[in-house]
Amino acid sequence: MTTNNREAAVKQNIRLFGSTKVLIVAALLAAMSIVLGKLGSINIGNSIRIGFGGMPIQMAGIFFGPVVGAAVGLVADIIGCLIKGYAINPIITIGMTCIGLFSGLVFHYALRPMKNRLLPRIAISTVAAHAVGSMLITSFGLYAYYHTPFETLILRVPIYLITAALETAVIYLMLKNKAFSAELEKVRRK
Repeated sequence: MTTNNREAAVKQNIRLFGSTKVLIVAALLAAMSIVLGKLGSINIGNSIRIGFGGMPIQMAGIFFGPVVGAAVGLVADIIGCLIKGYAINPIITIGMTCIGLFSGLVFHYALRPMKNRLLPRIAISTVAAHAVGSMLITSFGLYAYYHTPFETLILRVPIYLITAALETAVIYLMLKNKAFSAELEKVRRK
């Protein structure tokens, strides 16, 4: 690849994220998702993992929009699987991508009329993201690839409802913090 082609590819990637700052924060959120989801989680049997790897993905969607959220989910799942030595399950990867996509779509577009109601917007975005990405798509991936019994998969619903509540609280407290919000605005500015 020539120098001009590399420069064009880098500019295209930055354009996708809006700025170099957003690209860097998205990479940090992907790394944080890997640590919280793959390395810092609690495994219960072969099919249930309790962790907060979805929170940084949702943060990307809520902070920067659905495209950045989806990209963070995709990258975090693929790199996390490679680091842990897991086989990449494309359905689960789609589920992780949908967590970022749906949190951003719901927060920025579906709930736009609720602009002044931050807590409900975060809560609904988080629950929607986990309902689609974790409870439906990832559960289907676990069933399709690993034949996980339905009785085990149904346990994912209360686990992710509790996880969504905790993640909502953390994201809300971060966005209500004036210092954090000021720094986030600096990153968003082009």
